[in-house]
Amino acid sequence: MKHRIVVLGAGYAGATAAGRLAKRLHRDDVEITLVSADADFVERVRMHQLAAGQELRQRPLRELFAGTGVRVVNELVTAVDVDAKIVQLADAEPLAYDSLVYALGSTGATDVPGVVEHAHSVAGKQAALRLRARLDTLAPGATVLIVGGGLTAIEAATEIAEAHPDLAVTIVARGGVGDWLHEKAQRHLRTVFDRLGITVRTDTDVTRVTENGVITGAATELDADVTVWTAGFTVHPIAAATGLTVSDTGRIVVDITMRSVSHPEVYAAGDAAQAPGPDGRPLRMSCAAGTPMAWRAADALAARLTGGTAPEDPIGYAAQCISLGRRDAVFQRVSFADEPTSTVLTGRLGARVKEFICAGAAWGVGHPTVLMPTRRRRIVALDAREDRLAAR
Repeated sequence: MKHRIVVLGAGYAGATAAGRLAKRLHRDDVEITLVSADADFVERVRMHQLAAGQELRQRPLRELFAGTGVRVVNELVTAVDVDAKIVQLADAEPLAYDSLVYALGSTGATDVPGVVEHAHSVAGKQAALRLRARLDTLAPGATVLIVGGGLTAIEAATEIAEAHPDLAVTIVARGGVGDWLHEKAQRHLRTVFDRLGITVRTDTDVTRVTENGVITGAATELDADVTVWTAGFTVHPIAAATGLTVSDTGRIVVDITMRSVSHPEVYAAGDAAQAPGPDGRPLRMSCAAGTPMAWRAADALAARLTGGTAPEDPIGYAAQCISLGRRDAVFQRVSFADEPTSTVLTGRLGARVKEFICAGAAWGVGHPTVLMPTRRRRIVALDAREDRLAAR
């Protein structure tokens, strides 16, 4: 009987893990199933572009994984029973698994009153399309309020301001905007905000979103025709309901091999997993961490199934990239522990580097069995694996 591997989620982490497993394991020994609610691979790092009116390339998952041995199931996951090893689906029969890779990712946080009812977001494709449709209805001079000071806020604000120069775009942040970057990068951000006419309000806590704007902690009302919420991300509550050990934020707690600390047959990668970083802090929710986590999960699972040794070297960081419209960007080199360095590329050069990285990530997902040598190993019988590991 084949070993059944189910991968939940087909974002960067899930799709990468599924493709890498197909490269590592012999098709006669495994059945790999990739479950995704969306029929296409969604380049989440480009949702601000979609919201601003740009067309993105369609990447049907069935076409991406054709010929790889990975079966694609387009269904919504409703629950996971880790004791029975069953995945419940919205409109299909349950899926049984022997090993599970959980990569359902994250969505925009909605813990502030009024966000669900009145705010837009760029956390997913449908949300970005709704924002796009709303922006197209605005009259010149209308106000777009972006709440948040992180990468998503900066990219959404600059993309919208560039694509809709007749709109008044404002960023409202609880703290600073991009203040974790090197000073050179921060100076460039300020220059771009000035060039695009973006107003920045820092140290402003938003406590409620209304139909006509937001209310701050100082009880000040800020009017807006459209409010875009980018202040944080949260994981899907499915993980916390599974019985897996999760963090206080609902992320699945894993070891350095991306293996659940409570259920050894479960691996997690991407935003849904809380994994140890190089300095003891958990790896942050990001594409920069999600893809290496997926590599690690797939390599560790394949190694354990084939009698090998799971890699345990630390996962770290290399860079941060921030789009500032289509012709500008910041490329910020960071240390392995995610500390900014003085190596900063901006302007058109930064934009070219950013585009190369984004396109390369999508290309890697779209060519799941090309990037690394094919070494499809045979699965070792369970008893033999245990004997081999015990002998070490």
